[in-house]
This record gives sequence, C-alpha cells and structure tokens, in this order.
Amino acid sequence: MTLALAILLLVNAAFTVVVWPTFYRRVAADSRARDAAGAATRFLTVHRVIVGIAYLIAAASAIVAIVSFF
Repeated sequence: MTLALAILLLVNAAFTVVVWPTFYRRVAADSRARDAAGAATRFLTVHRVIVGIAYLIAAASAIVAIVSFF
C-alpha cells in the first residue's frame, strides 16, 4: 500500500472521530428521537446503527493504515 493511501485512511478515521459525535448529539436531541414515554424511536435507532457502522469503518481504516506502515 502506498503512503498516500495509508494517510487517506487515517484522515478518514480522524474525520469520523471529529464529525460523527456532533451528528449523533444533534440526532439524539431531536424531538423525533424519543416518543412520549421517553423510549427510543426508530429514528434514533437507525441513526445509532449508521453511527456505529461509521465507527467500524473508521476503526478498520485506522488498523489497515497502521499495519501498512510496518
């Protein structure tokens, strides 16, 4: 793997760590995130899954980039 690709993967991981927490906080604060009883709605559940997948991709990107340096 080239150095440029490894750096791109690290940038991807860093972007995820910086951007997605803010996105999740905004989604969690949205009125559609909870029903009248305070239980999580499908809106919140779907966004939790999206954020989780983004973190998995970021972790994989970081691992591959770090391994490629060795």
